[in-house]
Amino acid sequence: MSRAPSKHSELTPGELAVRAGVAVSALHFYEREGLIESRRTAGNQRRYHRDVLRRVAFIRVSQSLGISLARIREALDGLPDNRVATKADWARLSAHWRSDLDARIDQLERLRDQLDGCIGCGCLSLKSCALYNPQDELSANGPGPRRLVRS
Repeated sequence: MSRAPSKHSELTPGELAVRAGVAVSALHFYEREGLIESRRTAGNQRRYHRDVLRRVAFIRVSQSLGISLARIREALDGLPDNRVATKADWARLSAHWRSDLDARIDQLERLRDQLDGCIGCGCLSLKSCALYNPQDELSANGPGPRRLVRS
């Protein structure tokens, strides 16, 4: 993300934190994780290009969706280094996660639908519980919660 610095295109960590709605420590963490970059002034102070605001917003939204930092980093690595990312760049990047999010929504709906009986009465009855697995019958279908997770 090398760019020619300009006083109008750069933000201090404090300015970026206020604009992005995160703590300065979060910016430092994102930088250590390789999600954003800064340059250092002659006085060794960090300066962030304004387009880092979009990256931080993308990181925050992605995290709120439960996307791992590794996946976020992988996605951000696909953005151009030599120019500010365009709307098309961001659309392409987020489109990759649509199927992941659809699968997660499907899984959460199944979980909700299968647990509401137990949550409603609180008994966890072995006779009526949809999750009960007598004699480990579901082991033939693989590891994990087979009724709730599709492979």
